[in-house]
Amino acid sequence: MHSPITLDALRILDAIDRRGSFAGAADELFRVPSALSYTISKLEEELGIPLFDRSRRKAELTPVGRLVLDQGRQILTATEELTALAKAAESGWEVELRICIDSIVEAGPVYELIESFQKIQPKTQIRLTEEVLAGCWDALNAGRCDLVIGAEGEAPAQGFSTHRLGQVVFDFSVAVDHPLITNPQPLTLANIQDYPTIVVADSSRDLPERSTGLLDGRSTIIVPSINYKLDAHIKGLGVGYLPRHRIQQHIQQGVLKVLEIEDTRPPQSLYAAWRKSNKGKALAWFVQQLKQMQFDPEKGLIK
Repeated sequence: MHSPITLDALRILDAIDRRGSFAGAADELFRVPSALSYTISKLEEELGIPLFDRSRRKAELTPVGRLVLDQGRQILTATEELTALAKAAESGWEVELRICIDSIVEAGPVYELIESFQKIQPKTQIRLTEEVLAGCWDALNAGRCDLVIGAEGEAPAQGFSTHRLGQVVFDFSVAVDHPLITNPQPLTLANIQDYPTIVVADSSRDLPERSTGLLDGRSTIIVPSINYKLDAHIKGLGVGYLPRHRIQQHIQQGVLKVLEIEDTRPPQSLYAAWRKSNKGKALAWFVQQLKQMQFDPEKGLIK
């Protein structure tokens, strides 16, 4: 169905309301008052609804006219944003950049990057997602994201560019009141077999899942992210390895304790990765910033 409400009519309504008269709106729009009056009268005729109360000397909108203008202003704003996005896309800036963060990486440093980016290109929408283990590589391989931060291990396929951020170190950690605290160290697998191992589930959909940090315990508690795993350790629900940079504060607060164990978990390399074929300016900006950062085992992602 064809609507008589045009963008031109909405702009005229907006100007009349802000300037308080047809004459004031005409000055702003560089048009004669009669042209504006004709456009509004024609719109009212086609709608079959009066938009202005003409019993008053000042141009005042009727309740329906106010409704049309309020909703119309949202359309005008959306149109302006769409125009800006189209121009940005033509200049090489992406309409949207999808960033996938591994659960092992804290979001704070990424938020700081986004804050800096918004000062340069606020029109590009940023979409953040979280994955675990092979989930980051899977998201990039399947085209669900444009950039991954903190992907563990080597790329599973060709066509990706990578930048090694550093290594994450894992410590065997338990709650401070856990029974294992009283056992002689280093702990053996026999010492821990009576306690559940808390494991973060791999979020990969298509690529083979990666199982890490599994211990020969009697049972496991599977959680969706490092944050859940950290909470479960603090509550004493089980045992296992946690990233060293994620537990420093909790050790200082006296709620977690690191224990020595015979079967230590080796450090794991973390990468930023993206498709070689992606030439977007927003992606290039984030990659440039990440290449100036490193992953510190004690502090996490830092400049």
